[in-house]
Amino acid sequence: MNIKLTAGALALAMLAACHGKDPQAEAKAQAAQAAAQEAAASDAAKAFDAAVAQQNWRLAKAQGDVLVAQFPQSQAAQRVRTQLVDIKAKADAAREGERTAALWSYDKEAVKGGGTQLSASIYSRDPVDTGGGAQPVRLIFRDHPSWGRSSYLVLAGGDFDKSCYGHCKVMVTVDDQAPKAMAANRPKTDEAIAMFIDDYKGLWRLAKSAKVLTIEFPVKGYSKKTAVFETAGLDATQLSKWN
Repeated sequence: MNIKLTAGALALAMLAACHGKDPQAEAKAQAAQAAAQEAAASDAAKAFDAAVAQQNWRLAKAQGDVLVAQFPQSQAAQRVRTQLVDIKAKADAAREGERTAALWSYDKEAVKGGGTQLSASIYSRDPVDTGGGAQPVRLIFRDHPSWGRSSYLVLAGGDFDKSCYGHCKVMVTVDDQAPKAMAANRPKTDEAIAMFIDDYKGLWRLAKSAKVLTIEFPVKGYSKKTAVFETAGLDATQLSKWN
């Protein structure tokens, strides 16, 4: 029986040879391929780990996604896969931070007579119809060497209600908190359609702390209008003396 088995094994080997296949060689090739895959996955994981160490969450997410897609069965992919949910959340937060930061504009302007005017400004998230069609409302914080510090709204069309010539109230809301009344006034000038919010320090603090700052104000020809500002990306160091 052993002779027959040996002969059978020999026949199988000869058959495999006839077809150009060597089982042992194939096993070695597969093992070598698997080792190469693990090595490549390990290199990709190092790039992922480096991005995490640098807190470059968007790059880490991209590196992790590629690793899991290309080497799904690797040990490195199994490890990285457990981290990806948290990394993706941080990458989304970083992307949102970049978006909201880009909404702000900062200006430095030399003033005749000496000194520099500093300002930080942002447009409302959505256009607001204050008269003459819907256009964004602008919120500005200004530090002028002669006029001092101020915060004010600027309309692109229409005008604030006449009740604000001298004194009125605006309602300011931080995120989902209860609205807060703040004193405001519309200067008697036609140079710009602007209304000052008297407590510029308080409004600055609210803008720094809020993700979304909502201001409701009286408008000529309407009852009230609301402007929503995504203030989360404010770089408070741009007006460092205000902090």
